[in-house]
Amino acid sequence: EDLSWKNLMDAYTCTECGRCTAACPANQTGKLLSPRKIMMDTRDRAEEVGRNRRTGAAADGKSLLHDYITPEELRACTTCNACVQECPVSISPLDIIIQLRRYLVMDEASAPQEWNQMFANIEQNMAPWKFPPEDRGNWAE
Repeated sequence: EDLSWKNLMDAYTCTECGRCTAACPANQTGKLLSPRKIMMDTRDRAEEVGRNRRTGAAADGKSLLHDYITPEELRACTTCNACVQECPVSISPLDIIIQLRRYLVMDEASAPQEWNQMFANIEQNMAPWKFPPEDRGNWAE
């Protein structure tokens, strides 16, 4: 329910042609990511939430993340923008992927160990590397 109206409109606008998934390098290498599936799952969840609201049903306890889209799918994305480039109707599955990843990291504190090290380096050194700012130019010597 935290996705923007633009994200939801993109999900409804998707023509399900599959060009995004065909162009996705993560999908081509056998990873779980399918940008088309992300769009379809987002639309399906929006439909379900709308149906529950119209009928006055209690919250069903489901969420787009985990129940429809897995963290493994999201983490497989390289954010290369190929899915956006290939879309014939100019929608962006990448926006939804980034929003869901942001939720995983910021709200659920769920990130791979490699990411946690990078986050710590950024916090301490203002860069993803272990080197302090004053030592960054040492390689040139």
